[in-house]
Amino acid sequence: MKLAFRLAYKNLIKAGLRTWLNVIVLAFTFIFIIFYNGFINGWQNQAEQDEIAWQYGQGQLRNDNFDPQDPFTYQDGHGILPEADQQNLEPVLIRQATLYPEGRLMPVVIKGIKANQQLLRLPTHLLAESKAQIPTLIGKRFAKSANLKEGDKVLLRWRDKNGTFDAANITVAGIFSTNAAAVDNGQLWLPIEKLWKMTELTNEASFFIAKPGYQPTATQGWEFKNLDYLLADLRNAVNMERSTSAIIYLVLLGIAMLAIFDTQVLSIFRRQREIGTYIALGMTRKQVLGLFTVEGSMYSLFAMVAGGLIGLPLFILTATRGISLFSGIDELGITMANTIYPVFGFWLVTGTVILLLVSATLVSFLPARKIANMNPVNALKGKML
Repeated sequence: MKLAFRLAYKNLIKAGLRTWLNVIVLAFTFIFIIFYNGFINGWQNQAEQDEIAWQYGQGQLRNDNFDPQDPFTYQDGHGILPEADQQNLEPVLIRQATLYPEGRLMPVVIKGIKANQQLLRLPTHLLAESKAQIPTLIGKRFAKSANLKEGDKVLLRWRDKNGTFDAANITVAGIFSTNAAAVDNGQLWLPIEKLWKMTELTNEASFFIAKPGYQPTATQGWEFKNLDYLLADLRNAVNMERSTSAIIYLVLLGIAMLAIFDTQVLSIFRRQREIGTYIALGMTRKQVLGLFTVEGSMYSLFAMVAGGLIGLPLFILTATRGISLFSGIDELGITMANTIYPVFGFWLVTGTVILLLVSATLVSFLPARKIANMNPVNALKGKML
């Protein structure tokens, strides 16, 4: 085996440009697969952290009649949880309403939360510090669409628990910036005590956000949703992106493998005398077959070395400084930061190395199988296989 590696190395070096063209294609594929998967991993990690920090906490205890995906449940999807069961929980009450900025009609969702909460990143302390009668927090996306700025007053109309319409002016106490679009678009955050008074739904909540240390217990009328459930949609979206990108990987890998396959076919055809000489000198057909297979697999080894030398500085740079995305990325309505920090894990690199090594070895073995059926005398004469 040591002799096979030595001969394979010399043969590849002698091949010159043909070898390095294959190595360049493989190295590019190696770098691209690791880099793009690292980018996707970084996006997922940051998005999950933002979702947890801005709206999910450690999970949600939801009223059985409340479904955040169904606005028709907002009216009746609330209830009172016994105070003894509210340990390590933050209540949130959700109501539908209509906002009238500059005379325009905008449907919005009111979310009541305690102004002194410290579980979510929402700057709710601004609600406590505000002297306005009905202070509210809004995200910068919504502030832009409604053309509102801090200190503005705007008319809000809502329904109380009996379905009776009421209206009042609210004051923008603060505008926050977040990557979690779900807590921004069309959302008004009010002190929950104020919302209880406005709707006459005292001590009621649509759901509770769990703090660290919360232990779910069976409570009639309420169902706990853990982070795996809450983050499922985000993870499905990321997995869909992975599946789509796999097509690009296969195309690049296919091109690289086709180049190696053609090179091996041409090499076996042109080196028939060499093959016959090896057999005449005592090498078995299996040993010669192994030699040409090793030659093909060494393309991937060279590519990994070249890819490491080129890609390692790129990976370190992007992982530490991040990748700045185009302006306006926050307008897409998905949880994505303006700067993504790729995550290049051990298994990502290892899996890519194994994929390239196995693929290169396989496509090198296929054309080399003809060696097992060749006539060494004809090979020495340079006749075709």
